[in-house]
Amino acid sequence: MADLPPDMSDLIDSDGFRSNVGIVLMHREQVFLGRRTGGRGWQFPQGGVRAGEAPEQALYRELDEEIGLGQSQVELIGHTGGWLRYRLPSRYIRRNQHPLCIGQKQRWFLLRLKSAEAPFDFGRTAEPEFDQWRWAPYWEPVREVIYFKRPVYARALEELSSLAFPQGPPALPPWWDKVTARGGHRVVSAPAH
Repeated sequence: MADLPPDMSDLIDSDGFRSNVGIVLMHREQVFLGRRTGGRGWQFPQGGVRAGEAPEQALYRELDEEIGLGQSQVELIGHTGGWLRYRLPSRYIRRNQHPLCIGQKQRWFLLRLKSAEAPFDFGRTAEPEFDQWRWAPYWEPVREVIYFKRPVYARALEELSSLAFPQGPPALPPWWDKVTARGGHRVVSAPAH
């Protein structure tokens, strides 16, 4: 669901990182990009892991809630080897919230749509995450997502590219180095908790 505020049942570790799943949904050689409701940017589906929920369970729950697809409509290709995390810029941290959430640690999953038709439904929740969608070239989401998520998107797509393209991934676009170097936001693997 939405990045903030976290649901009270979402897991926030002792370092302040909210457990989250990210979903890279492919159709042929392109990936799903959703426009956040109200035109607030484009991103992959993602959402918090709830207490007592395994990341794979969260994946299928979020897939249904955010874009209306069920497990039978996709093929799970793989996931990142560990958690990838990013810090929220200071202005996005709600300091009066307990436990304090300073960022997200994400397990990214690569899925392939099984059919040519995509019966997306954004109305599964009272506050839909997306109001539009499109298929985009594999690397494009790194340029489209909000700046502080770019390094984690780059890392997830790089790690998943060999699964997405067993014969070799598409060449990195000319803008890649410039976009992924902005702001000095580092992505690091989260410690195991």
